[in-house]
Amino acid sequence: MRVELEVWRQDGPADRGRYETHVVTDATPEMSLLELLDRLNDQISDAGGEPIQFESDCREGVCGACGVTVNDVPHGPVPRTPSCRQHLRAFGSVTKLRVEPLRSAAFPVVRDLVVDRSALDRLIQAGGHVAVDAGTASDADDHLVTHDDAEHALDFAACIGCGACVAACPNGAAHLFAGAKLAHLALLPHGREERGRRARAVVGQLDAEFGPCSSYAECVRVCPAGIPLEAVAAVHREKLRGFFRGRAD
Repeated sequence: MRVELEVWRQDGPADRGRYETHVVTDATPEMSLLELLDRLNDQISDAGGEPIQFESDCREGVCGACGVTVNDVPHGPVPRTPSCRQHLRAFGSVTKLRVEPLRSAAFPVVRDLVVDRSALDRLIQAGGHVAVDAGTASDADDHLVTHDDAEHALDFAACIGCGACVAACPNGAAHLFAGAKLAHLALLPHGREERGRRARAVVGQLDAEFGPCSSYAECVRVCPAGIPLEAVAAVHREKLRGFFRGRAD
């Protein structure tokens, strides 16, 4: 199987960057996108060139580190699937791939396909946590949570923080990511004490580093964890709740 790749190369944050074209002649339909990049890097190294830099960790669709843009789609053509689980068989008759980093002003390119997603980390630092008393572990039934609330919270907690939602949004908004964190913690008793403070902190950070949400819903279509659009509504709901309650929590 012959695959032609047009890959983004950028030596550093200050470099303008450019596309390089390479051909892999011995690809197979079973190869994942990252395995294809591995094979390409073997070719480049054998020829004395500099391998393409890209991120990966678990390669099991769990960590979210692998995110790249393939033919203008964050992660690739298969819905709800991160880059590491996108296989060449999913591309059908397409044998020319353009691979570039996740594009967003909030994600500056570090090198080649590697971007700095620390803006998402700063959202978590602002309010994606709960304050708990240290000491002996509490009993499992100290905080009662209904089955429905637990399942609903887990739906939002499934977010892997890959950043595809931000790259897909024309405005570079991170409301799907932020809303997943706010909704997850708002549904559980552990996070309710600081619910208002959390909402104000997260929304303030969101406004400072990301674009506004216009409900295009591109974010939902590329999310590998299947986070629902309801998460975006959670941002506005928690923001209004925090505003009207003032400093009450």
